[in-house]
Amino acid sequence: MRVKICGITNLNDARAAVAFGADALGFILAPESPRCISPEAVSSIIKQLPPFVTCVGVITAGDEEAIHHSIHGIGLHLIQFHGDFPEKTLRRFSHRAIQVVRVKDERSLRQLSTLPVRAHLLDSYHEKMAGGSGITFNWQIARKAALRGNIILAGGLKPENVQEAILQVRPYGVDVSSGVEAEKGKKDHMKLKRFIAAAKRMESEFAASE
Repeated sequence: MRVKICGITNLNDARAAVAFGADALGFILAPESPRCISPEAVSSIIKQLPPFVTCVGVITAGDEEAIHHSIHGIGLHLIQFHGDFPEKTLRRFSHRAIQVVRVKDERSLRQLSTLPVRAHLLDSYHEKMAGGSGITFNWQIARKAALRGNIILAGGLKPENVQEAILQVRPYGVDVSSGVEAEKGKKDHMKLKRFIAAAKRMESEFAASE
């Protein structure tokens, strides 16, 4: 089970997440987020990480030139697209794109792109927040999406419920931000460790049952 820790704002949290077994780190580049981090800080953190850690930039706006800079100037491997981006933008960066779908009900799955994006991330719909709400949604909807391709499950996940979420949805990976925080923008390292261990344990159980 792949685990992405999102909302990383400092090197200490980044190193802890990697040490506990995180596969990917998410850096929020949206100024409106309380977990926003500057491109310069992201670049500095990435340079101090070990190899084989996937670094993801989370954006809510930006033209193609800005996205190109995020990849090549900062050193990001993937871009997580929150919001309404033109199809031509998703198409240009499809080989690096994670498209976010905010799930309100089953009709939300109509937003799943037919473009060859790397994955779809399903998050909870919130009227006033683009993400990080800490609210779960109907996982049976996510299960239907998971049957169609690579799905990353987000929205209200925490150490106490991540195993049940994985059991119900069978996603490619899980994404957590607020569920492992001590406060906004700062991770609780014990929660980090427990979350990653719980998610990875499910992967072992699935392998044993096959």
